[in-house]
Amino acid sequence: MEHIAPIIHLGGIEFDLSVILMILVTSAIVLILGLMAVRNASVTNPTKMQNFLEWVIEFVVNIIGSTMDFKKGKLYLSLGLALIMYIFVGNMLGLPAAIITEHEKPASAFGQEFVTQEQLDEAHHKAEAKGTESHGVEVSWYKSPTADVAVTGALTVLVIGLTHFEGLRRNRKYYLKHYVDPYIPFLPLNLIKEVAKPLSLALRLYGNIYAGEVMIAVIKGLSWFGIPALIVWQGFSVFVGAIQAFVFVMLTMVYMSQAIIHEEHSH
Repeated sequence: MEHIAPIIHLGGIEFDLSVILMILVTSAIVLILGLMAVRNASVTNPTKMQNFLEWVIEFVVNIIGSTMDFKKGKLYLSLGLALIMYIFVGNMLGLPAAIITEHEKPASAFGQEFVTQEQLDEAHHKAEAKGTESHGVEVSWYKSPTADVAVTGALTVLVIGLTHFEGLRRNRKYYLKHYVDPYIPFLPLNLIKEVAKPLSLALRLYGNIYAGEVMIAVIKGLSWFGIPALIVWQGFSVFVGAIQAFVFVMLTMVYMSQAIIHEEHSH
């Protein structure tokens, strides 16, 4: 059966409804975790969630401290916390389950079809070619939002944009000068380096999470023979998801430190 994403077009822009749904789910989970962590907060008798939040804060503090003077970098603690929580939760969502709906007729949302008659006809022709009965198409609604390059790209654009903004705000003279270091002819190479940063940051996260979910789909296709392999792979995917959240935040702070370094030279 054909497996598609629920994509609609509004104002000439393509929207993947499953990605929007998962962004909202991820945001809600992170918000709930944050509220639970600060609820009934106590200095003498901290809750388990409070202890967890304190551990995450200390972890991010160590990341920032390893890339720059924390006195300069403490401003980015909230950024680091938001990124590591959001990316980790997003990475985990596609592991436990999938929500798939079957459609034998065109389906629409917001006045736009996300299952078209053309897609149904194509699925029918493929089924005929294989000698099987066509039941329409499958629409996938549940996956890790970070398994979509648009999401990781958007996160990267925000992060890289902020590093440039902070470089200009806190260290303009040195920041602009570094584009022509050590000599003016190096300007094209330095510009290429700046373009490579967001590409590598976005594609690394997307590639690892997307590949992990593809492997889960392949293993599930092995029926009950794949259950042991699925358990092992999901455990490994949790590890990979955690590492990728860490790497994203670490590189964010590295790029930030490079933009604001030698801040005192700008005064």
